[in-house]
Amino acid sequence: MKTINYNTFYRSTIWRSKRKEILKRDNNECQRCKSNGRYSKADCVHHIKFLKDRPDLALVDSNLLSVCDICHNILHPEKLHNNDVVKRVVSEEKW
Repeated sequence: MKTINYNTFYRSTIWRSKRKEILKRDNNECQRCKSNGRYSKADCVHHIKFLKDRPDLALVDSNLLSVCDICHNILHPEKLHNNDVVKRVVSEEKW
């Protein structure tokens, strides 16, 4: 399976153009919130089948979904692991 350089891909002209196209297609609305009867402005375009697993679907419209930042974080909980939280250790209280 061909590996993909994520930084290069997400900075590419073709991705930026596709991202704008998908946001326009979805009226700049988070499709996840919309499906739950809410409204949020879409800030991200999410790959339904993850880019690392299916690079062949990187630019396929049916694999792309406009979502807000909150929904994108829910869809990618692995990205929420904040190293600063892990590094903060509460020292044992000494009385």
